Amino acid sequence: MDYFDKTFHPPGTPPGTLVSDEDATSESYKIQLIDYNSNELVEIESASTEDCQQYLQKGNVTWIHVEGTLQAETLKNIGNVFGLHPLALEDVLNKGQRPKIEEFDDSLFIIMSIPSKKDNNVVIEQISIFLGQNFLISFHVSEQSAFDLIRNRLRKKTGRIRHNKEDYLLYSILDLVIDQGYPMLEDFGEQMEIIEEALINTRPKQSTLAEIHLIRRELLLLRRSLWPQRDVLGNLIRNESSLIHEGTQVYLRDCYDHTIQILDILENFREMSSSLVDVYLSSASHRLSEIMRILTMISTIFIPLTFVVGLYGMNFNHSNSPWAMPELTWYYGYPMAWGIMAAIVIGMIIYFKRKNWF
Repeated sequence: MDYFDKTFHPPGTPPGTLVSDEDATSESYKIQLIDYNSNELVEIESASTEDCQQYLQKGNVTWIHVEGTLQAETLKNIGNVFGLHPLALEDVLNKGQRPKIEEFDDSLFIIMSIPSKKDNNVVIEQISIFLGQNFLISFHVSEQSAFDLIRNRLRKKTGRIRHNKEDYLLYSILDLVIDQGYPMLEDFGEQMEIIEEALINTRPKQSTLAEIHLIRRELLLLRRSLWPQRDVLGNLIRNESSLIHEGTQVYLRDCYDHTIQILDILENFREMSSSLVDVYLSSASHRLSEIMRILTMISTIFIPLTFVVGLYGMNFNHSNSPWAMPELTWYYGYPMAWGIMAAIVIGMIIYFKRKNWF
């Protein structure tokens, strides 16, 4: 998982220069077109630029969605056909852009981030949107379309989206993109609950710490991508653009509320992930303290036993000396030594039990 997945131009490159990524040696893209009003809908799964030009002149709402990998020359041709600004096309080609909104003379350019899971890792994909009079053009690098739900709503003649203009279509796309954060955060919440339960009820493992670290990295990646989207919605609400009608503003404000909720949950989860590290360290320290306590008690029990065997191991036995060890010549001296040591062990265990040390 990369923290920063962004393509840069070499220093000194003129603005608006389109340079293909060296790793992207081939291109595979598809242009999908939906032209609609309240009474009719035309859908072309694989459209050409000529088809798009034809429908753009009809006056209905036209949604052109380009998905897949584009080379610089192909994107430049598409930009010339639709009259897209070169600086915006540069941001479309250079993936990993920060979510933002820019206003040109006759269009709005918006970049958003779509979080998803791939091989159990968080992946941030870029969606670039051009909003103009009676049209919306979107670019998405992934070949797995994320907007089938919107297409299904468009196919229903009774849907609200069919009776509104292109700004409501923009709201529908933004709402879908932002709401992708809810299932992602729900998955993180379940992971942290499992880890927390494991830390409290079982012994902490080194792999658990690695899982916590991975979650913290992914939450940081999500925060870096989702936080600017709040500013995008805020600017879209505050700016008085002729392309955004008053009736759509209330829906955009609801979408803005969703960004606030997602960021609140995200910040809470980041704090929880930090506290999980503290719980892990506390649990590991407690486990180490338990081990040291047991070892200390064992050592304490064996200290007097070592003294006894060391004392009687000196073997100072002289028949004419009054200071000789009389126990060395006793008939029951050896069993007596064992009895003394057993009594010491039993007495110390009873003492530890009464002190709740054992």
